[in-house]
Amino acid sequence: MPVRIYAQVVGVVLLLLGVLGLLLGERALLGIVDIDVVEDIVHLITGGILAYVGFGQRDEGVARSVVGALGAIYLLVGVLGFVLPTLSGLLPHGYSVADNLIHLALGVLSLAVAFAFGSSSTARA
Repeated sequence: MPVRIYAQVVGVVLLLLGVLGLLLGERALLGIVDIDVVEDIVHLITGGILAYVGFGQRDEGVARSVVGALGAIYLLVGVLGFVLPTLSGLLPHGYSVADNLIHLALGVLSLAVAFAFGSSSTARA
């Protein structure tokens, strides 16, 4: 159950960030975090997937797999953001250090939730 709750919360937050980013256009949010249309679309997609897993999917194993997979992707994006800030031209403004740290934190937290809570509920079943 904690994995699904995590997916619900993070999914809704990512959906809201995607919508907010599309409404604000391409610029720096609070002068710290860069907003790009491509990233907003990715936030909408990943947020939608997490929201579906959290609200619509009842299988804890599926939720654990999705949260873990997306956590690994966000962790990879966080690391790549330091090496290739524009992700080889995908992002016109590139990632800031704050963007990379947020992606790293989201990736690590997602993996921790997927493995810590997912394995304990599987062991009880």
